Order: sequence, then structure tokens, then C-alpha cells
Amino acid sequence: MLWKPTDTATTAGHGLAGPPRVTPIEGATALKVRIHQRLIELLNLSLLDKTPRESLRLEIRGAVSALLADEKRVLSLNQTDQLIEDVLDELLGLGPLEPLLKDESVSDILINTHSTVYVERHGRLERTDVQFQDTRHLVRIINKIVAAVGRRVDESQPMVDARLADGSRVNAIIPPLAVDGPLVSIRKFAKIPIHMARLIELGSLTGEMAEVLQAIVKARRNVLISGGTGSGKTTLLNALSAFIDDYERIVTIEDSAELQLQQPHVGRLETRPANIEGKGEVAQRDLVRNALRMRPDRIIVGEVRAGEAFDMLQAMNTGHDGSMTTVHANSPRDSLSRLEQMIGMAGLEISPRSIRQQIASAINVVVQVERMDDGGRRVVSITEIVGMEEDVLSTQEIFKFRRQGRAVGGGVAGEFETTGVRPRFLDALAARGIEMPHMVFSAGRKSV
Repeated sequence: MLWKPTDTATTAGHGLAGPPRVTPIEGATALKVRIHQRLIELLNLSLLDKTPRESLRLEIRGAVSALLADEKRVLSLNQTDQLIEDVLDELLGLGPLEPLLKDESVSDILINTHSTVYVERHGRLERTDVQFQDTRHLVRIINKIVAAVGRRVDESQPMVDARLADGSRVNAIIPPLAVDGPLVSIRKFAKIPIHMARLIELGSLTGEMAEVLQAIVKARRNVLISGGTGSGKTTLLNALSAFIDDYERIVTIEDSAELQLQQPHVGRLETRPANIEGKGEVAQRDLVRNALRMRPDRIIVGEVRAGEAFDMLQAMNTGHDGSMTTVHANSPRDSLSRLEQMIGMAGLEISPRSIRQQIASAINVVVQVERMDDGGRRVVSITEIVGMEEDVLSTQEIFKFRRQGRAVGGGVAGEFETTGVRPRFLDALAARGIEMPHMVFSAGRKSV
């Protein structure tokens, strides 16, 4: 029985009791939330997930009509249909966010308190007319998100990372840290992962660069993807992972599970925050060490931020060739400096020279991605690490993006070029039967 039993008089057969009430004219959001709250009191919530949406819509339509009559409100058919959809979104989904989550043109949702919501479409931020009724309404939606992945957010732990059912990344921060009200950032991911062919079509890299990256992955070279926030590191990591053979065992390690690997043999690990007593935390470093006991062929760490960088390098140096990870950095050289700093955070007594030797022997290729000011994401550099020269890591750039100003329409104009350097990993490729035409690396030519 979808509706809770009631001993009072019913309205329209749904147990909607009580005398008619006249309420002041109110906004659509307030009306939707109030009707939702009244329905919560009447519905048997344990049956919601078992009831098909269409059947629930019919039940809700009768209940909403009764509640509108109870409140002396008259809505048009279109307004009533929209109200029913909104109420269903509140009951089964994330309320006002549902239309934005269903909109495939939206890549980011940025909530600045309950009254202001921005989205990113095609690389541009724009304000929407989406609003929450009040701060309590927004906090309730946040709690619904984080509870689904076994996390919590409250005054004692006002920051949280979580994910939606489709893998979209969520970060929320509430008062007292957020001064004006809760702030939420949602990074949406495509339901169908973006493959390399699509990145080529979007102009993120050229076909030749994609062939080289495919060869690097198949030859089990270790790859570090570097870039700033929103530059497309995870998207590129997903695209590169498609080149891994299906017979290989892959273990992924993430703070919040986002990777969408298509191989059949994937073990996914996710960190766990401390509980309300401050116990039970499982960090990325713990998971990396555990992954070494899981007989992986490759380990993929969503992003290294601290001491787990050392354990990741150890894995790359001890038979887990072809592993990949990402790091926040503005250039290939900066990414190596950040790795060095993160290894220092592991609390081990290692000299700077030894750290650099570990990096030089573990990382083979650094792929730098950048989010341009026109919203486009591009692979701006593919750089090989070739060893040490005295105390300095030695690198050589193979491909680069040369920016040339503005194109017609306001976009960034530029060309992908080769540097003329013959990569040392060509020998490793040849040893695995992968041949790359030498003309691909000819000096001064445009990459196509």
C-alpha cells in the first residue's frame, strides 16, 4: 500500500485529511516543497523505490490535485504537470537539480547558496533561474547526495566529497566554513565515456598524437597526466584506459569513484573518511599499498595529492608497468616538482636526489592538458622523462600546442607541432612489436 493508513476523513481517496486552508500566493519553489513535505507525511516511503515512476505519477497526480484544492490553489494543466514532475524529482531525485542533471549540455553545476545556481555549457558559465526554497532545502539535498555513498556533512565535518549514481563528482561545503550559505560543485560526466576519437573531433589533440599515446599505453609505459582544475585530466585518463587490453587486471584507486573504465577485469577502490568519532579513515596511501597485494597488472590512481605518490612510484618501479595517475600542475616540469614535494609528505628520510631518481625510473611520459579561456581543453604537451643529469630530471618535449592568438568567433587559435625529438620509448615500442613512422616526429611539422 503506497499510502499510509489513516483514521481521519480522506480526500480523493488518498488519506489527505484536514479542512481546506487558504494560503497566501507563493512562488513555485515554495509550493512544490510544501506539497512535497505534506506528501512525505502521507506516503509509505519504503515502497517508493519499488513503485514504477509512471504508476507513482498517477498516484501523485490525484494527491497533488487534492492538496491544491485543499489550499484553494488553481493551476493550469501545464503548471500542474510541471508541479507533479518537480514533486517526483523531490521524492525520487535531487529536486531542483534534476533538470540540470538531465541536460547533457551542462558540464558543471555550481551552487552559490540556495538562491544562486550557475552552470557551465560549452565552456562558458551562465546563471540559471534554478533556486532552492531556503538553506534547509539545499542542505537536505546535500545530505541526500552524501548519504547515498555513506558519507556525512555537518558542523563537525562541514566539507565533503561525494559522487552521484552516474559517477558525477560532488563537493559540498556548509556553514560555518561557507559564510553566506552552502556551496556545492558538481562535475558531471558523460553517460557514455568520451573516447579518443571524440577528443580528436573536439580539437583536444591530433590523430598522430592519439596514435602515439595509444602506443605508449599498449607498450606499458607509465603515464602522468598533469593539468589544472577542470582541464580534462580524468576525461583523458578514461580515454587512454580504453587502449588497455581486456585480459589485463586493473585496480583503480580514487577519493571519489569517477573513472569509467570499459575493461571487464577492473577492481575499484575508494577512500573512506573518518567517522563521527574520528576513526575508521582509509586514505589513498592505504589503498595503494593494499592494491599491491591484489595481483594487478596496472594500477590507476585517480589523482595523487600527498604521500601516496611515493607508494605509486614504488608500484611503477616493481613490475606494475603501464600504470597511470593524474596530478594538479601547470606544466610538465611543475608536475615533477609537485611529485617531489608529495613524496616528501610521506614522512620518509629520502634525499632529494633519491626522490628524483625514483621519479625518473618510474614515470616515462607526462601529458599536460589545459583548459583554454575559450572553454576548450587541449593536450598542450607530451613530454618524455629521459633520466637524470647530475641532480636534475632530464625531459624532452615531443609534441606541443603553439598558441597563435584568437580565431574568428573568439576561440583560441593555434597549432599542434612536433619538436623533432626522437623519443627514447620508441625502442620499448619496437620491442613489443609496435612500430611508429619516424616522419611523425619530424622537426617543425604540424601534427595532424
